[in-house]
Amino acid sequence: MEMVPSEENQFVPKEIQNAAEEPRVLCIIQDITSAKTVNERLTLNLPASTTLSKLHEDVAHKAGYVNGTFGLAWGNTQDMAPLDHRGEMALSNSGFEPGGKKNFLQLIDKDGEQPQIGSDESGTADSSGLDDSSQERFIGPLPRDGAPSCSGGYSSPSYSSILSKSETGYVGLVNQAMTCYLNSLLQTLFMTPEFRNALYNWEFEESEEDPVTSIPFQLQRLFVLLQTSKKRAIETTDVTRSFGWDSSEAWQQHDVQELCRVMFDALEQKWKQTEQGPVLPPCPQADLINQLYQGKLKDYVRCLECGYESWRIDTYLDIPLVIRPFGASQAYGSVEEALQAFIQPETLDGPNQYFCERCKKKCDARKGLRFLHFPYLLTLQLKRFDFDYTTMHRIKLNDRMTFPEELDMSPFIDVEDEKSPQTESCTDSGAENEGSCHSDQMSNDFSTDDCVDEGICLDSTSSTERVLKPKSLLTFELFSVMVHSGSAAGGHYYACIKSFSDGQWYSFNDQHVSKITQDDIRKTYGGSSGSRGYYSSAFVSSTNAYMLIYRLKDPSRNAKYLGVDDFPEHIKSLVQKEKESEEQEKRQREIERNTCKIKLFCMHPVKMMMESKLEVHKDKTLREATEMAYKLMELDGVVPLDCCRLVKYDEFHEYLERSYEGEEDTPMGLLLGGVKSSYMFDLLLETRKPEQVFQPYKPGEVMVKVHVVNLKTETIASPISVRAYLNQTITEFKHLIAQATGLSADTMRVVLERCYNDLRLLYLPNKTLKAEGFFRSNKVFVESSELTDHQVTFTDSLLWKLLDRHGNTIRLLVLLPEQSPGTLANRTLCQKGGADAPFEESKGNRKSVEAILEESTEKLKNLSLQQQQQQQQQGSSTSDSQKSSDTSDFEHIESPTQEADSNSSLCVAADNRELENRIRATSGGSGGASSDPENHFACDERSDSEVNNDRSTSSVDSDILSSSHSSDTLCNADSGPIQLANGLDSHSITSSRRSKAHEGKKETWDTAEEDSGTDSEYDDNGKSKAEAQYLYFRTEPCSQDEPLCDAQKCLVVHVDKRITLAAFKHNLEPYVGVTSTQFKVFRVYANNQEFESVRLNETLSSFSDDNKITIRLGRALKKGEYRVKVYQLLVNEAEPCKFLVDTVFAKGMTVRQSKEELLPQLKEHCKLELSIDRVRLRKKTWKNPGTVFLDYHVYEEDISISSNWEVFLEVLNEPEKMKSMSQLAVLTRRWNPSTMKLGPFQEVILESSSVEELKEKLSEIGDIPLENLEFAKGRGTFPCDISVLEIHQDLDWNPKVSTLNVWPLYICDDGAVVFYRDSTEETLELSEEERNELMKKESSRLLKTGHRVSYSPRKEKALKIYLDGGPAKDPGQD
Repeated sequence: MEMVPSEENQFVPKEIQNAAEEPRVLCIIQDITSAKTVNERLTLNLPASTTLSKLHEDVAHKAGYVNGTFGLAWGNTQDMAPLDHRGEMALSNSGFEPGGKKNFLQLIDKDGEQPQIGSDESGTADSSGLDDSSQERFIGPLPRDGAPSCSGGYSSPSYSSILSKSETGYVGLVNQAMTCYLNSLLQTLFMTPEFRNALYNWEFEESEEDPVTSIPFQLQRLFVLLQTSKKRAIETTDVTRSFGWDSSEAWQQHDVQELCRVMFDALEQKWKQTEQGPVLPPCPQADLINQLYQGKLKDYVRCLECGYESWRIDTYLDIPLVIRPFGASQAYGSVEEALQAFIQPETLDGPNQYFCERCKKKCDARKGLRFLHFPYLLTLQLKRFDFDYTTMHRIKLNDRMTFPEELDMSPFIDVEDEKSPQTESCTDSGAENEGSCHSDQMSNDFSTDDCVDEGICLDSTSSTERVLKPKSLLTFELFSVMVHSGSAAGGHYYACIKSFSDGQWYSFNDQHVSKITQDDIRKTYGGSSGSRGYYSSAFVSSTNAYMLIYRLKDPSRNAKYLGVDDFPEHIKSLVQKEKESEEQEKRQREIERNTCKIKLFCMHPVKMMMESKLEVHKDKTLREATEMAYKLMELDGVVPLDCCRLVKYDEFHEYLERSYEGEEDTPMGLLLGGVKSSYMFDLLLETRKPEQVFQPYKPGEVMVKVHVVNLKTETIASPISVRAYLNQTITEFKHLIAQATGLSADTMRVVLERCYNDLRLLYLPNKTLKAEGFFRSNKVFVESSELTDHQVTFTDSLLWKLLDRHGNTIRLLVLLPEQSPGTLANRTLCQKGGADAPFEESKGNRKSVEAILEESTEKLKNLSLQQQQQQQQQGSSTSDSQKSSDTSDFEHIESPTQEADSNSSLCVAADNRELENRIRATSGGSGGASSDPENHFACDERSDSEVNNDRSTSSVDSDILSSSHSSDTLCNADSGPIQLANGLDSHSITSSRRSKAHEGKKETWDTAEEDSGTDSEYDDNGKSKAEAQYLYFRTEPCSQDEPLCDAQKCLVVHVDKRITLAAFKHNLEPYVGVTSTQFKVFRVYANNQEFESVRLNETLSSFSDDNKITIRLGRALKKGEYRVKVYQLLVNEAEPCKFLVDTVFAKGMTVRQSKEELLPQLKEHCKLELSIDRVRLRKKTWKNPGTVFLDYHVYEEDISISSNWEVFLEVLNEPEKMKSMSQLAVLTRRWNPSTMKLGPFQEVILESSSVEELKEKLSEIGDIPLENLEFAKGRGTFPCDISVLEIHQDLDWNPKVSTLNVWPLYICDDGAVVFYRDSTEETLELSEEERNELMKKESSRLLKTGHRVSYSPRKEKALKIYLDGGPAKDPGQD
């Protein structure tokens, strides 16, 4: 063997030396096969040449498992198939990354079975070598992913042993979401031999019932799977589906005792439905629940004077035991103590005396309960959930309560007093109700008569009398403890169950089953080891027993579990059927694990771009995968198969990464880099014509889409795909494009669009594509003409303008109004010279407009030197501008190009206020007076930028922008200027392109300072930074294929989105047939909601291609006007807010003037004849009436007004009493306890905020002595509705304050609601029936008004099991 020296001067074999130099692969493996090992990590550092089979051997050795009984899967990708444990492929070729990078793997079950422990191990599941005795034994809820673990007392749960199904012999249940309570009960029933065996003996008749909705059959099937399945856990979805539950029920947590009662009712009802008629014997299971779980007790009242006793026999399925008596500070210490308290009688004396029928008078009596019969399976519910009347919240009592493993019930039974209910009965204790208990302790603390009925109401059934056992045989053994961990707001259930086969206790915690000991059971008593006094519950564990199930120790009745060999024939056939289904599921899962799933795209010759999902087995070759993709994309008969191929594709960048020449027989698993459910790349099924040849795509190439630009026709062609290398120079790239397009490389100009809004001319011949910013997929524009356009600066060239127009033009669908004069065809014909013309007019027209701009610029140079004169112009009188604003939204000025074509679409932007003012001054259009900044367009209506928050400026900034450039205009070759945007926001495409043209100069394009004129608008040479922008506008008729209904009313508009709304409306005038001030623009959104666009200074930058716009006739808002919605306030109606009309209020208008304009509209539209002195306007906030507006108040000065403002109009019965803002208008309402009714609202006008004045006014209108008057402020939204049953306790009556504007009143504005009452008025006494009836009426009334029902503080969804397979559709139900 050849030896080489090592670093330590020792000779080692050459192979070892080479291995040391070989890169290594760092593998971190997480064992997720059990709860114990899920937090453990195995670390292996292996040579990159290690095979997959050797990796599995090393993992098996380190983890202590038998090789081949587990799988390894990638840990950072979901649903990835396991690695091949027999594979001989090296790690470096299997997706592992060498060089110190972490490769995360997961050790998983194989075929649903846990890994087998290696024979060389200690034989326990604890591979770490720790003995069971060295670890703390604990049972409890497992912390869920992403959720904090339970904290009460056991901060870090550690199971004594988490065993697989093969070792415990039991299978867990999967938690659907919050179904732990269901899993606990199902496992308890499964571990009850008598219940399980009886369920197995029942035979399902498929001809009589649908198996999907049969609850007994689905339970039977679940039990069979729990007993025979090899899986660690199985699903419960089939069982819950038979309950009639949908997926939402999985997210509802319920009480396990409640579920037990409802499920037993449903099972009993189902079995009764399967009885075989009057001739044949009934179904044996029909009375199973009563036979196993039902007991009897006597509810009695005994007179202490004569000894007369009246009583009633009741049945029960469980016994609820109080943890802590009401008002007591100490809890019962044990179940025996709680049982003794349960049967302890209470004395009825004083006002609670009992009317004795024998004595014929009220006498002291003793009332209590006596147990007459205990069921075979005794269920005890520990009532840990209570209600704290101090905090008015539900609480959980975590006090310690012990329970024995064997419970002797003989001290609690009364054999002598059992009498037949058929021979003697009494109605004093209430009507008989089977299956429930009628003592106060038995009642549910949280149930109210108005709540939805829970469960299934069953008819009373007579059960056969049972012979009572002697007291010596009333010993019960504990076999199930259902544990709750958490609080009253929510938590987690699991079950601790003893097997009757071996006497071993197990913890059934959803899918995890583990062995536990008696010590673990004792930890569920609750409480803590030390005594902390009254507040002990706040410091103790929240994990404690909630339900206990005992079985009577009776060898004659105690059953054993049926073995597989003893199954009835129908169960054996069911086992075989489930086994076959499981095998089929296993085979399907194996196929899924070896299936590659990848996105597939295809440019279909007919259907254009298509997308699908290609699912192909890893062993299928590329040729076979191509055939599958060919069929999937429906190319048969369209393109021959040999004209198709699969290539690697990046759909996001539209980049063809590589083709697979010569790899047609390569398996797809190897080609795609392993089996995955999702990949970082896609596949494209590429097609060609028969005469064409496929171009090879090599890795490392970049894809370029080349658009050829024709300057003569001003068109941009569809793209041609060209592939290049990043290290190519611009010159080489031009020759490559020349070969593909036929253009001349010598005169070629290439413009790269690196991203939207960024054009770059590639003019350095030796610069590489990588240096120019090329990436995987690129877009370039090329032009090679003999024109002199290439001689000018790029940003001044025709090419740049054409590309700029191309990048900013959007296509809008405009729906014209019905009343538009003339047909669309006629209107379109009128626009030949303008609308259908190119974006630039003839050369002469362009020169004339440029001359206008140049002349204006020269004049503006002088203007910039005269700052003082400019300020004087800005401060000039506002009368002229105000006058012009009353006639039009624009100030009409004369234009030097007035004689040009009036329909021209050639527009030049004057991008600043001073330029417009100077042009106006020189033209004499407005007398040289500058517009006052105060008189701007007050278009504060809700605009599209408020609905789509895709602009860079806030709503406040938008107001600043619109106010600071009120007179900016667009110089158009038309009879008048068009409104143009003042500043372009940061999303505008022009901003970055202008900044390219003026590179190196300081500019701020998206700040309010520039818009306000504080930033310089000119460079050092006095040239305007706002160069001429030719805003494009072209129309065409709508085709019949467009989604808008009537093509005659639809117009397709191609427009530059930098145009302002004002300019857009101006261009639409010929098509609408009226001036822009006489129609409104509404933007239509995806849900067909329409919002009016009213801000004339805003551009269309928030619009995108194929957005819909609706034009409606009607006066548009003028400067300082606001749209206002008027609602009528009806304080004493069921619906106090009624919409009346839309109107317009103007800045500077008084409230009386607005009422004068409003009343005729109300008369016309609402048929309301109102007097101006008998109506008032007031503030509206949601549904709450607020400040009363007085006639002399002025909008914007005294009253703030905004877009889409809403006000209340209130009709008065007498002239307005509010004369001053210092007064306060309060709405009052009287509460009459003697009649349980609320009076109508009455308004009280206060001169101050004094409580005494309020009480005096209330005393006056209510005729109540001042010393007897009590008042309280209403809560919530007007009209502050509240139940008459709760008003006396829910409101803060008679607060001890002297002024209204302090806590707890805070009455600082008009419209507050105050309730008042007479403290001496007695409350009406209601019987229970009357109270329930009133409660239902109040509930219905408050629900109709949309107010919360205060006496049902936590409305929970009732737990129901539906016997018909699903709930009835109730339209009124949430």
